[in-house]
Amino acid sequence: MKTLKIIAAVFLLSSISCKNQEKKAKDETDETTTAYDMGTAKTYAEISIAEGGQWEGRVYENGTSFKNVEDLKVPASHTDHSWYVRYEGPGWESNKIGYRLYIDWRNAIDIYGKVTDSLILNQVGQDGFDSYHERQSWGQDVLKVGKGLGVGSLGRYINGEVLHFNEVDSTFVKVANTTNESTVKINYFGWKTAHDKIDLQSILSIKPDSRITKHTIQSSAAVEGICTGIVDHKVNYFAKESENRQWGYIATYGEQTLVPDKLGMAVFYNTASVQEVTNWEHDYLLVFKPTTEEITFFFLGAWEQENGGIKTEAEFLSYLDDKLNELNSNNTLN
Repeated sequence: MKTLKIIAAVFLLSSISCKNQEKKAKDETDETTTAYDMGTAKTYAEISIAEGGQWEGRVYENGTSFKNVEDLKVPASHTDHSWYVRYEGPGWESNKIGYRLYIDWRNAIDIYGKVTDSLILNQVGQDGFDSYHERQSWGQDVLKVGKGLGVGSLGRYINGEVLHFNEVDSTFVKVANTTNESTVKINYFGWKTAHDKIDLQSILSIKPDSRITKHTIQSSAAVEGICTGIVDHKVNYFAKESENRQWGYIATYGEQTLVPDKLGMAVFYNTASVQEVTNWEHDYLLVFKPTTEEITFFFLGAWEQENGGIKTEAEFLSYLDDKLNELNSNNTLN
């Protein structure tokens, strides 16, 4: 009898455990697949590729339309202005701002300034590959990246210059949308710079009602010089650490858009992860300490024409100080 009771108890516990696991799996599935509704959502991420044409060397010719995909292995022939990936890479947005990353050797991050609270990325570049450089009903591409990093992207700072992603064996992109955030995950395999060849993962995410992108990176090897930063457009530059010196930011503000009008950009960082704050010809830089652990930082753009946007340098600096205090309290930003 005692043996039967033990068996029954074990069976009951196993059943409860299985049901809990099933519930957790279902909740995760609901969150990632069924819950997202673009009609009510405040964030969105996508990557969209051309179809109906064919590759001619490094250019995709005669494409007839674009289709969205959840994941992509970037073709080896793809480079800048290949006309294959709509607006040249993955994009992510909130109801306040949009970003895109050039998924080619540049690997820079650009900003879409928005004059609407609507999600707009699925419209961008549909009516002409780079029509977003001109003013649209939703806003426009506002940042000239040039030879810089844009804002919050990655490079490697070696011998006084930033090396981009000119040599990579393969690159994979995956996008995901949930009610709470939208995410772009990029895996670079065989990124070669100087005498090193590493794998690198980059996860970019944005939440509703926020300008801020959370960027988490991880390298397969502890190499010197992995960096992020802000393109230098010769406007006002600011750098500040919190009173406890755990968090800091670098930032720029001034007339630095294609409009032209005013834009603020900032990168927030954990001081323990950064080896050097510096600059070179094209960017203000944060150079990270060599590690194979995850590094998380945050970046943002604040365009003056955004609905309810920041209009002055004083407002921008006050906003940054509020976010720095939030980091000190919570160790994260929303």
